[in-house]
Amino acid sequence: MSTNAFFNCLYRFVSCRGKCKIIHSDNGTNFVGARNELKELGELLRNCEFQESVTDFLANVQITWHMIPPHAPNFGGLWESAVKSAKKHLKIVIGETRLKFEELYTLLTQAEACLNSRPLSPISNEPNDIIPLTPGHFLMGDSLAAIPQHDLREICQTRLDRYQHIQFMLQHFWQRWQKEYLS
Repeated sequence: MSTNAFFNCLYRFVSCRGKCKIIHSDNGTNFVGARNELKELGELLRNCEFQESVTDFLANVQITWHMIPPHAPNFGGLWESAVKSAKKHLKIVIGETRLKFEELYTLLTQAEACLNSRPLSPISNEPNDIIPLTPGHFLMGDSLAAIPQHDLREICQTRLDRYQHIQFMLQHFWQRWQKEYLS
């Protein structure tokens, strides 16, 4: 990723989520050596010029960036655990399916909405109040709502069109993630 590509990614993030004051992330050097494709990314992250330009950019927009130490995902705590779980389930659900960019983007954003709808704690101590506090409350100010879909998990996959197949994968993702992570 070039410096400009990074900035474009950050601009997209801020455009969707609003300007943030602090960003927490892993230290990108943990990608070094993972794959040949990621080798260039590791070299870029060690590049002093890149780090200076990122630091200057963040200083201008007044964002503080905290990185955990390299090769230490345990420093990420729950968010690193949730990322690991989501990646695992997405790999299982997608499998060998070849998705176009828009299909993958749709699946990822819908999976993100599922993850941000997970309950964190009750909003009140009232036993009749069944709405939990979710990450969506912090992102959007309210719980996230999905457009209702037919249950496609019982239909043979070969009978589904591309749109239905994406929804099928999302339903499969939610079913697996709910069973394995939420419980």
